[in-house]
Amino acid sequence: MAEDLNQQEPTAEEKAKFEQDVLKAAEDAMNTDERRETRDESEKSAEAPADAADSAAADANAAEQPAEQESTESAEDVLKAELAAANDRNLRLMAEFDNFRRRSAKEQLELIETANGKLLEKLSEVQDNFERAFASENKAKDLEAFEKGMQMIYNQFAKILTDAGLEQIDPTGAEFDPNCHEALMQQPSETIPEGHVVTVFQKGYKLKNKILKTAKVIVSSGK
Repeated sequence: MAEDLNQQEPTAEEKAKFEQDVLKAAEDAMNTDERRETRDESEKSAEAPADAADSAAADANAAEQPAEQESTESAEDVLKAELAAANDRNLRLMAEFDNFRRRSAKEQLELIETANGKLLEKLSEVQDNFERAFASENKAKDLEAFEKGMQMIYNQFAKILTDAGLEQIDPTGAEFDPNCHEALMQQPSETIPEGHVVTVFQKGYKLKNKILKTAKVIVSSGK
């Protein structure tokens, strides 16, 4: 028994090796724990910024949504205000144009009335001269003097009409023009070529190149 017990007792080398194995295992266990703790801390630190970023993004999105909504509403309000201002300007311009049109029409009518007034004022002088010529105290016993007076009044009357732009159409001997002349009949003529005016039955009139009344004429049918 004593020999068996002596044989089972480990040697010093075995004890030293055993102690080294135990120390190594302990060191490995400690290193493993340290690595595990380091990894856990790294994961937590990585997750923390991600969570913070997600939270910040969520807060930013939450803040942006009212801002975007407010911006959209503000843009709509601006557009509505601009549209209202444009409509107001349009209404004002239409009203101003309508007033201008009425004012122009009134001024044109007044201008025509004024022009007619001046013409009538001059024609009234012709009427006054006729009345004086026909007055009993001014009647001339001399027919030649009376005719001279009538000629003077006629010249005054013709000048007033000419100054107003009225022009006589006397196409005697001219080629017949249906735009200015009205043919009453045709008759043969030894001196006037065919298609030309032989006689002016009634003179025509035009005002500044506008025909007021055509001349009534007799047209030559040739020899």
